[in-house]
Amino acid sequence: MSQKGLIYSFVAKGNVVLAEHTSYSGNFSTIAVQCLQKLPSNSSKYTYSCDGHTFNFLIDNGFVYLVVADESVGRGVPFVFLERVKDDFKQQYGASIKNAETHPLDDDDDDDDLFEDRFSIAYNLDREFGPRLKEHMQYCLNHPEEISKLSKLKAQITEVKGIMMDNIEKVCLSFLGEWCSL
Repeated sequence: MSQKGLIYSFVAKGNVVLAEHTSYSGNFSTIAVQCLQKLPSNSSKYTYSCDGHTFNFLIDNGFVYLVVADESVGRGVPFVFLERVKDDFKQQYGASIKNAETHPLDDDDDDDDLFEDRFSIAYNLDREFGPRLKEHMQYCLNHPEEISKLSKLKAQITEVKGIMMDNIEKVCLSFLGEWCSL
């Protein structure tokens, strides 16, 4: 299989895909949505592998960011891409997310209404955010050295954070041990 890099991406709220982009044909979206239905609730990052591709998920505050990548790309580049998308999405829609924006014609009744918030209607942000997904994918493909460096830096930060948390835990346990013996 030829290396395609980043193949397909979407942003979803829960199980509802809000925006997507791909420049390739294939059943990536179907498999991605099936994977979305089976995501574990205890993880913020998850990867499925299938037929030489990785389906990389980043979950943050009920929103799910996905990129399908050629397996040869590894996991670092897809997750740098997903962080970029998440940051851009939050910057663009942060106020709406915080205010749980509803449609201006929505009434206050609790009945089932056609006017739900913009994050509950499938593909509602496709025209607005789909092109942004394309831009991020293109940027990552056009700047592999920068993305690779960012990936390595994030891995180092994660490692240092783990060491710091271990050290803090050891200090706390030591302090508690001394305090309890008093």
